[in-house]
Amino acid sequence: MPGLINAHTHVPMTLLRGLADDLRLDVWLLGYMMPVEKEFVSPEFVRLGTKLACIEQIRSGVTCFNDMYYFEEDVAQATAETGMRAVCGQTVLKWPSPDAQSYEESLEAARGFIQRWKGHPLIVPAVAPHAPYTCTEEILRATAALAVEFDVPLHTHLAETALEVENSNHEHGMPVIPYVKKHKLLDAKIIAAHCVHVDEGEIRTLQQFNAGVAHNPSSNLKLASGFAPVNKMLEAGLNVGIGTDGPASNNDLDMFEEVRLASFIAKATSGDPTMLPAKTALSLATRIGARALHLGEITGSLEAGKRADLILVNISPLHNTPRFRRDPDGIYAQLIYASKSTDVTEVMVNGQWLMRKRQLLTVNENGLLAQAKDYARRIDAFLIKREQSVLSKLVAIGGAEQQESFEVQAKVHIDDPQKVIVALKNPEIELFYHRHYHEFDTYFQFDDPEQGLLRYREDEFIDEKGNISQVRYRLTHIGEARERDFPSGALLSRSRFIAPATHSLRFYREYFKPNRETAIEKDRRRWRVIFRDTTFYINLDRIDQPAIGTFLEIKSRTWSLRDAEHKAEMTRILLEALSASSEETIREDYLDFAITENDD
Repeated sequence: MPGLINAHTHVPMTLLRGLADDLRLDVWLLGYMMPVEKEFVSPEFVRLGTKLACIEQIRSGVTCFNDMYYFEEDVAQATAETGMRAVCGQTVLKWPSPDAQSYEESLEAARGFIQRWKGHPLIVPAVAPHAPYTCTEEILRATAALAVEFDVPLHTHLAETALEVENSNHEHGMPVIPYVKKHKLLDAKIIAAHCVHVDEGEIRTLQQFNAGVAHNPSSNLKLASGFAPVNKMLEAGLNVGIGTDGPASNNDLDMFEEVRLASFIAKATSGDPTMLPAKTALSLATRIGARALHLGEITGSLEAGKRADLILVNISPLHNTPRFRRDPDGIYAQLIYASKSTDVTEVMVNGQWLMRKRQLLTVNENGLLAQAKDYARRIDAFLIKREQSVLSKLVAIGGAEQQESFEVQAKVHIDDPQKVIVALKNPEIELFYHRHYHEFDTYFQFDDPEQGLLRYREDEFIDEKGNISQVRYRLTHIGEARERDFPSGALLSRSRFIAPATHSLRFYREYFKPNRETAIEKDRRRWRVIFRDTTFYINLDRIDQPAIGTFLEIKSRTWSLRDAEHKAEMTRILLEALSASSEETIREDYLDFAITENDD
């Protein structure tokens, strides 16, 4: 029969199989996979992972696969050495990656790779913008133009999760498929992985542009991404292939298992047992799958003029006995519902035998497994060290900037905030700016006090008319405070790492796993002022959750003990100028009040 075609995978991730499981896609990808890849992925890593994946796929009857990863030229080289056929897509991202510091560098690597490998008998080079949410509009347009220029496939992830579609609607005012169409991605020979959350209009759009879709049932189930509307895609005439996805999200490369699962899911989700029958399911893994990869002219079926990509399958073992010959299509049921990957005995690609009588002929796995174990040991050590520190986990997901904060501060409870506002008109107080915020803080607390605190903050900026003008999300790691008391204020020293909060609160909760959480909601009015040649920040905070009243807080940064002593005294004078008493200063943070309130 024709060899099976794995329509979407990331083969070097055999070395990350079992690394992090039972997580949501964003936590799995951004919290674990990408940090580990940044640390370990290299040409050596990629070649080893690819060789292991090729062995696994050959033994399970796969003759061709569609890949997306880093150092894709090394993937291509290792694949060609084993004799397999593949579409190899060089990944392009908006972030620095293991093989590029910028997207321009990735794009240039893709161009060079395509130029060197186009026309190879086994390898079809491609460009692979990872996904709309990891690429900019500029990247989408540039990668599409590159694919069109060289007439090669473009491999990407589209509409994999409901959250991705929701974010696209929110940020771009349209779902994923119209968004990528707008930026010319569909002009290329696109291979769209997943397409779980697409409607009938989007399906028609994909069909009109002759897009190929890679359906990944195991991965979508494991990551709870949902069920792709495969039946509707086929009814619309869309070319749909079946993929395993990467071995870190599946966790295997067994296409026999994948095809059977695709058939079962189609039946279960439709309530119709006739949906995606065995014969059709097999075509998705062979003939139609080849068309989805834009390779239908050379592989996917056994006929004159195509490449000799074929496998032999033993259909007479115990688990596939007996055979009924009444129905000529019964053989398809045998292959899809009863056969196993271990029933494949021979594999040929491009007329060359890769396996005979279950014996590999082009690759030797001796030594490869030992190298894989060594990588696992090193990655384990890296993650064990990282997991011991909240700060290390924050730095691992990127964007954190360190700030060492030394400040003098004083805080008092006040009954009449209007008195402070009036007092700010004191001619000795020079106003630089005024800000008004509505702040929602969630503090993550940990049993080990040395881990510090993690604060997720949503800032709503309030304009002069009382409307929200913009929203900012920030994540701050706050180290333990080191205090020195002055007669009229406290000198605080804290280490802070501040990062933009680009993910949801739920993501950070699941990633950092705090022991406790405390929420604080406040209305903050902030002024930056100069008082007697000294710069201060004045906060007027109404704490709404918990409802503990209004506080006046004065802060000033300092870098020496003498300066701190001076600013502490100036803080006392400024408090009195603002109709507050320095004798009533409070040392506790708002978090302390909130914890006490919750305990009560």
